[in-house]
Amino acid sequence: MNIHPFSKIIAGTMTWGVWGKNLNEKQMINLIHCCLDNGISTFDHADIYGGYTTEAAFGSAFKSSTIDREKIQLISKCGIQLLSYNRDNTVKHYEYSKKYIIWSAEQSLKNLQTDYLDLLLLHRPSPLMQTDEIAEAVTYLKKEGKIRDFGVSNFTPSQTDMIRMKTDVNYNQIQFSVTDLAAMLDGSLDHMQLHNIRPMAWNPLGSVFRNDQEKSIRVYSQATIIAAKHNVSLDLILLAWIIKHPAQILPVCGTTDLDRISKLMHATKIELSLEDWFSLWEASIGNKVP
Repeated sequence: MNIHPFSKIIAGTMTWGVWGKNLNEKQMINLIHCCLDNGISTFDHADIYGGYTTEAAFGSAFKSSTIDREKIQLISKCGIQLLSYNRDNTVKHYEYSKKYIIWSAEQSLKNLQTDYLDLLLLHRPSPLMQTDEIAEAVTYLKKEGKIRDFGVSNFTPSQTDMIRMKTDVNYNQIQFSVTDLAAMLDGSLDHMQLHNIRPMAWNPLGSVFRNDQEKSIRVYSQATIIAAKHNVSLDLILLAWIIKHPAQILPVCGTTDLDRISKLMHATKIELSLEDWFSLWEASIGNKVP
């Protein structure tokens, strides 16, 4: 696998701003410190979070925190054009021209009050994306020292390969959890392992805590049994299940709860037995594994 600078658990910032907890600057500073104090040094952003406002709120908090920039890693994404009072858009769409990618990355740098991104991701694939334009933008941003690495998010293997023909793709941030198994079964994670692309998993707890679907109830019940065996909280078992996969997946956790954050890295130390791992897969599909 490619050498990467990121913590084994990544802090997702989508709900830090107006799309969620609407944290003030002091609360954001406390949250950043809590993450760092507990071994989480990587922060996942996207330009669209908070309707294009959360990056700037984080950037202001980070500057006020006086934390050394080299002690954290910043990821951001670009490409989604939302209907927002901050954009003059008439329909949600994707924009991947060379000019736009460069402009968007530079806006993220300005908002985050930093000179570089550790990683820039294309947020979602567009049928109209031109791989030459993407590659030229990435080459420019790397040459100027504005991004250190490049990847994609929610891209299929074939979409990733189109871009890989023109420039290196080292990461793909995908939806993956014990209740969202598609990437494990459709060849996506196999493809990433074949090509040294490091997966990141958004929504790593899946639907387990969110609804009363039969799948969620089954997984919750089985994970509770395993959590008792390891004397940890249920969410850590769900993360450990992801981490056990040989693709070396990095979960992106969006919690703003300081107590939960203080425990997240324990998931990287849990050794699930083979049978416990498969029992959670079985609980997810509601049948014996194929």
